[in-house]
Amino acid sequence: MTTTLTKAPYRADHVGSLLRPENLHKARADFKKGNISAIELREVENKEIKRVVDKQIEIGLEVVTDGEFRRTWFHLDFLEHLNGIEGYVPEHGYKFKGVETEKYDVRNTGKVSFNEDHPFIKDFLDLNEIVDGRAVAKLTIPSPNQLFNKGIHNPDIYPDIEEYARDIIQTYQEAIQAFYDAGVRYLQLDDVYIAGLSSTNIPFNDGKYTREYLIDLALRVANGALENKPEDLIVTTHLCRGNYQSTWAFEGSYALIAPTLLAKEKVDGFFLEYDDERSGTFKPLKHIPTGGARVVLGLITSKHGKLEDKNTIKARIKEASQYVPLEQLCLSPQCGFASTHHGNKLTEDEQWAKLKYVVDLANEVWNKQ
Repeated sequence: MTTTLTKAPYRADHVGSLLRPENLHKARADFKKGNISAIELREVENKEIKRVVDKQIEIGLEVVTDGEFRRTWFHLDFLEHLNGIEGYVPEHGYKFKGVETEKYDVRNTGKVSFNEDHPFIKDFLDLNEIVDGRAVAKLTIPSPNQLFNKGIHNPDIYPDIEEYARDIIQTYQEAIQAFYDAGVRYLQLDDVYIAGLSSTNIPFNDGKYTREYLIDLALRVANGALENKPEDLIVTTHLCRGNYQSTWAFEGSYALIAPTLLAKEKVDGFFLEYDDERSGTFKPLKHIPTGGARVVLGLITSKHGKLEDKNTIKARIKEASQYVPLEQLCLSPQCGFASTHHGNKLTEDEQWAKLKYVVDLANEVWNKQ
């Protein structure tokens, strides 16, 4: 058996976001204050993206990202540039374990459609130019289902949630084609909403829609968005339980969504969080068809810098292979290192050590010479 895979996801992969360096934080603050221009800010971003792309390649990753260095949030920067969606400052941030996040969110203000001048298109073109064929450049964007998060959908604009869903599907179909035309061949859809549907401590049945209906709707939205995707575009999804300054938003296994979403979502791979007891067992993986989507096991945590015990990780991969064949498994951190600009509580050196550890472990497990 070998780690060599001709297409993504790879044996050693990663979710995408990286810790922002201090000079990037400073440049963004200076831009907000009007001390530097947008062009000067982009020069700093480009310099730092080039540095982290080089580093990802140096440690042996076959896939690289821009670290999401041009974003403030993993999801809101993309969503607020869609037509019919705007960013705003609410009364409260998101509730995480022991902390409330910085206050920012998006809301539905009109009919939802794709913005042909979406800034992520140029962002990817610049990334691809920096990578210059030395690795596969991955683009990460929020899943279409993120637009179903509480407080975003406006029932005055969309009294029928099914109409809202149809417009979101059309929006994402156009977005996916636009990114493909820009050169994207590996796209990742980050999805906290779907993972939340599987959390028993989030009450979905106390409102207008049942959890069962929302799970079915989420599958239809995800698959609808991918219905017309180009054949050679690899699409994966990351099911996340929240990642903000090393804290988390909720817990719960994937059991409630496994028979529907893990079994039927038409993606090429699932990035699943399995770095602590909040994730439950590997048993829900039995619903993933053999020979179907790859499962990228998020066994290495991005929430602290201590390296995991090698034998423990190998044993957990072996345990997961009881439900999904080993050749269908891959390895990654459970989430990014900076889902928001704040970043998790570890150093950049610890971040690179974690990613190098993923590469080395994958080489050992899948016997790459």
